[in-house]
Amino acid sequence: MITPSFAYQIPGADLAKRYGNNLNVGGSIAYKSKTNWIIGVEGYFIFGNDIRESGIFDSISTNQGYILGTGGTYADVRTYERGYHFSVKAGKVFPVLHPPNKNSGVLVTGAVGFLQHKIRIETPSGDAPQLSGAYAEGYDRRTNGVSITEFLGYQYLSNHSLINFFGGFEFVQAFTQNRRSYNFDTMMQDTSKRFDTLNGIRVGWIFTIYQRKPREVYYN
Repeated sequence: MITPSFAYQIPGADLAKRYGNNLNVGGSIAYKSKTNWIIGVEGYFIFGNDIRESGIFDSISTNQGYILGTGGTYADVRTYERGYHFSVKAGKVFPVLHPPNKNSGVLVTGAVGFLQHKIRIETPSGDAPQLSGAYAEGYDRRTNGVSITEFLGYQYLSNHSLINFFGGFEFVQAFTQNRRSYNFDTMMQDTSKRFDTLNGIRVGWIFTIYQRKPREVYYN
């Protein structure tokens, strides 16, 4: 099963102090056995525009909160949430709620993986060298660590392979830490342990490849 998918997620715990709600897009490749067990891999790109952590640029800003560019004018500085999430997952389909076939039903999976997020800093005008190249790394809060994911939803595979989809609730917990050796604004390394969570709704379309085609029976 090749499954592109999309999720809307709400951060929790330490992650909610840094970012607002985010979008998540990616996909998975999984194999389903005859007994409805599923195993596969998945990868997703995380992106958002709501940065809640304040004061990151205070040390290089004016009293009014602006950053001066090389031309003496205020620099155009934009910040975004960016990240990715990769996992190995396993689970099972339970053919209940009157499915069209045994491949459809309640879908329950669990996964173990790796989650990373950071603040992407952009200066479109290119007039803020203090936030370009390696200097931006001192402010971007790149953070990553081991993640655990649970999913509960419904999978539908039609008899004719024309309509195949899934949807449900996804819960992510990650044990992370800042991986930069030095934060310019705090003038020290952040070695604190973090607990980041993402909770949301994921939906996707399923492209199926069957090992064996259904046997055709003809009647005279």
